[in-house]
Amino acid sequence: MRLLIIEDDRESADYLVKAFREVGHIADHAGDGEEGLVMAENGDYDVLVVDRMLPKRDGLSLIGLLRDKGDTTPVLILSALGQVDDRIKGLRAGGDDYLPKPYSFAELLARVEVLSRRRGGPAEDTLYRVGDLELDRLSHRVARGKDELTLQPREFRLLEYLMKHAGQVVTRTMLLENVWDYHFDPQTNVIDVHISRLRSKIDKGFERPLLHTIRGAGYMIRDGIR
Repeated sequence: MRLLIIEDDRESADYLVKAFREVGHIADHAGDGEEGLVMAENGDYDVLVVDRMLPKRDGLSLIGLLRDKGDTTPVLILSALGQVDDRIKGLRAGGDDYLPKPYSFAELLARVEVLSRRRGGPAEDTLYRVGDLELDRLSHRVARGKDELTLQPREFRLLEYLMKHAGQVVTRTMLLENVWDYHFDPQTNVIDVHISRLRSKIDKGFERPLLHTIRGAGYMIRDGIR
């Protein structure tokens, strides 16, 4: 998922961005209501996580303005105001869910995933298979044949993206933007290092390699060596 966190408390925002990225999602941050409104209008987000009390523009007016403009992106409201009347106001303003502070990240993640699945359009696959390699997005389980593989969060995200585009060439630019959330080339070997680590885990010891380097183009996951 691609998420926008609109939260003025920097410590809380940093925690959420880090936590969402660790479980394989892309998370951007806006520190006030005006910045959040601009980013929400110009970004293609699956879910917005909006703090109710924000500088420059409060969360409820931000949500209301988005709804008035026809933006249907699901919104989860976070707020220290947790009374029934507060929740009703948030939902009537256009929020899809309301979670009082303090909260557990596990519950927040579950609610965000539910909102993402409710969004219109075909549901995204949660299980990818290429040959005897299998990746389960929900349980974060990866296995090849009978062997269960242990991947680091970034390796999981890299493999997930490659398997989502199985049989297609995936360029370095695509990986930087969709796995690392970089919109520039940092001029490092970060991709090469992670590809090498991933290849050692999913291909080493198996008869058929699945992860291929396409010289001058990028990388590809496919079944077979041809």
